[in-house]
Amino acid sequence: MSEHPGGQTGAVPVCPRHPDTVSYVRCQRCGRPTCPACQRPAPVGIQCVDCVAQANAALPVRRTVLGGRDRGGRPVITMTLVGLCIAAYLVLALVPQLRGDLVFAPVVGDVQPYRFLTAAFLHSGFLHLAINMYALWVVGSVLEPALGRWRYLSLYLLSALGGSVGVLLLASPANDSWYTPVVGASGAVFGLFAAIALTMRRLGRDSTQILGLIAINAVIGFVVPNIAWQAHLGGLIVGGVLAAIYLYTPRRKLWISVVGTVGILAALVLLAFVAYGRV
Repeated sequence: MSEHPGGQTGAVPVCPRHPDTVSYVRCQRCGRPTCPACQRPAPVGIQCVDCVAQANAALPVRRTVLGGRDRGGRPVITMTLVGLCIAAYLVLALVPQLRGDLVFAPVVGDVQPYRFLTAAFLHSGFLHLAINMYALWVVGSVLEPALGRWRYLSLYLLSALGGSVGVLLLASPANDSWYTPVVGASGAVFGLFAAIALTMRRLGRDSTQILGLIAINAVIGFVVPNIAWQAHLGGLIVGGVLAAIYLYTPRRKLWISVVGTVGILAALVLLAFVAYGRV
C-alpha cells in the first residue's frame, strides 16, 4: 500500500499539487510523489517545485556593484516601458481624440494631475517615438540591471514627472507656454542620460561620449522648433539628483534610496503646488 498525502493510505501515490495525477516518482528532498508538471531536475534525481522554491528562497540575494538586485535575464522594465509607448502610439493612431485628454499643458495640470505622467508615454509622430525609444532601449538596457528594477523604474517615472514640472515652472499664463500641449518621453530619457553619465563616472569609466550626447540633445532642444527643452532640463535635473542618491548610497543602507525617492517625489509635488499657487 502507498501512503496518500495527508497521512491517508491509498491504492496509488498522487501528486499533492495535482491530486488527480498518479505519480510513482518522488522528490529526492521531501519524498512526496511528484507529477511531471511539478518535477524539476536536481543535481541528484528530481525535486518538486515546492522544495526548489524553498531552496531558492534560502539563497542570499545577489547584488550588483551598485547595490541593485541581480536578477539576470532581459531588461523587463525597459521592455515594458517601450511597449507601453508603442501601444499608446498605436491606440492614438486609431482613436486620435483621446490625445486631448492625456497630453500635458500647465493650464490643465492642476485639475487633471495625471497628465503630468501620461504625457510621457505619448509622442507627436513616428520619428519622435523612434528616437526616444532607441535612446530608452540603449541606456535602459545598461541602467536597469545595474540599479535594479525598482530604482530604475523610479528613476524613469520621476524623471518623466520632473520633465512636466520643468515645463510648468518655466511657463507663464501671460503667454502661449501656459496653454501649449507637451508630449514625449524626452524628460524621462534625459533623466536616464544624467544617470548613465553619473554611473560611468561612479564606476571609473570614460563618460565623454554620453556627456557629448547630452550636450548635442540639449542644443537641439534650443535650436529645433516645437521641442520642449524645459522638459529636457527638468528630467535631467531630477534624474541626476536621484541617480546620485542611488549611486552613492552604501549597499547595506538601501533604505536611504527609498527615503530619497520619496523625498524627490514630495519635492516635485510641492513645486507644482507652489507654481499653481502663484498664478
